Amino acid sequence: MTPTPATGPIPAPHPAVPHQADPYRTGPVPGHPLRTVAVPGCTLAVSAVEPDGDGLPPAVMVHGLGGSTQNWAELMAELAGDVHAEAVDLPGFGHSAPPDDGDLSLSGHVRAVTAYLESADRGPVHLFGNSLGGAVAVRLAALRPDLVRTLTLVSPALPELPPQHTALPTGLLAVPGAARLLERLAAGQSAEQRTAALFALVYGDPELIPQDRRDLAVREYRRRMDLPYAMDVLARSARGIVRAYAERGAQSLWRQAGQVQAPVLLVYGLRDRLVSYRSARRACEAFPDARLLVLPDSGHVAMMEHPVQVARAFREMAAEAAARRGRPVPAEGRRVVREV
Repeated sequence: MTPTPATGPIPAPHPAVPHQADPYRTGPVPGHPLRTVAVPGCTLAVSAVEPDGDGLPPAVMVHGLGGSTQNWAELMAELAGDVHAEAVDLPGFGHSAPPDDGDLSLSGHVRAVTAYLESADRGPVHLFGNSLGGAVAVRLAALRPDLVRTLTLVSPALPELPPQHTALPTGLLAVPGAARLLERLAAGQSAEQRTAALFALVYGDPELIPQDRRDLAVREYRRRMDLPYAMDVLARSARGIVRAYAERGAQSLWRQAGQVQAPVLLVYGLRDRLVSYRSARRACEAFPDARLLVLPDSGHVAMMEHPVQVARAFREMAAEAAARRGRPVPAEGRRVVREV
């Protein structure tokens, strides 16, 4: 497929695989299928886990580059007694269709998630974001504080210079034509081999991944590669992250972090090959009300690798925020939580 212009439309999903008939169209937990929600400019796939109780506060979770609602399966299940959680596939990812205008910039993704929150009338929510989804969540929380109750950021993609060398291949996706070149170079690899390489990149210890998750990831990889727009969406979104890193002034992500009014939980893994732990110090200083969870054995997706620890830290933050609601943030509000 010839890459489409940066601002042009993205090809529609392959007609041979009707959306409703897709055998892999499942939510993050068996028995909880996805639903589609039309918002201005795109149609989003959303998955929810039935909460263990009535009247629980709403939560919305946003995945990273190349991810989907499935990335939040473990954490959604862990928090079923605490929040009424939903996970959203960003435009063009998972089972969401690409946006009508082809805008896969960071701000384009922010508009899509904001539109969902407004259409679902779920705000303010406990907002979670991983990697790209973390950057989306930061900008959304800064621009629309009325929609965010707390913010949980797992290895957020905040500007980091220089990036660690293990993240450079991912950054190359932003270079025009690079995604196609990388795809050709990997053409001889099986879906199992490609998935194993992805796990090695994002997990602290890939050996601990259960077989059922490996099988699910392989099936999802095959499904995505059958979509004519998959690589284009990946490349454009990577380009959007790089552009966001270079933004200055009011659009600077670090400046917007300082505008976030909600309590923030930052989660970093010491084995993260994409977002370095060294950026955690700057993040703690940037957000007015932040606390830090450090997971020595975790990689880039702590919510998948260590959902129990992430859930416990979230509960502590949420309880503290509820007890303090309406009162100013104490000077000693920032604290460090270390998990060994």
